[in-house]
Amino acid sequence: MSRLPTLGYRRLRTGRRSLSGQLYLITWTTSQRKPHFLDPELARATARTISSAELWLPSRCLCWVLMPDHWHGLIELGEGANLSTVVQRIKGVTARHVNQSCAFDGPLWAKGFHDHALRRDEAIEQTTRYIIANPVRAGLVEDLMDYPYWDAYFINGATGLQLD
Repeated sequence: MSRLPTLGYRRLRTGRRSLSGQLYLITWTTSQRKPHFLDPELARATARTISSAELWLPSRCLCWVLMPDHWHGLIELGEGANLSTVVQRIKGVTARHVNQSCAFDGPLWAKGFHDHALRRDEAIEQTTRYIIANPVRAGLVEDLMDYPYWDAYFINGATGLQLD
């Protein structure tokens, strides 16, 4: 397994800003990209934890999908929140919950994460579709509604987002 040197992680963080109200597309992977979430028990436990709105406060997770070896989400950063701290908290809480409830042993998540701050000209709906359509693109299901490990605040709500 190749490892990024510590300097590589520092470079990834260079220029990273935490802006209240900013939308961020976030991705993080499982440790060694192991497909832990092919195990339904682990996937359900993780999905239940990530679904807790209180866990994200003061930020909001607008949509997310849990794939076998990674997680994608669209986060609106709350007032005074730090993006790295929010991600660290979510990863830590989900890992502890999975370790306790599923007798899982070992690291669940890899270190670090990738983030992309959405620009004003980037469509929220397009980003949301990208995130939640991952299981279909990966060939896990033909219809997103058959995949249980995702959620979106937008679906047929205020934005009228359609999956077709």
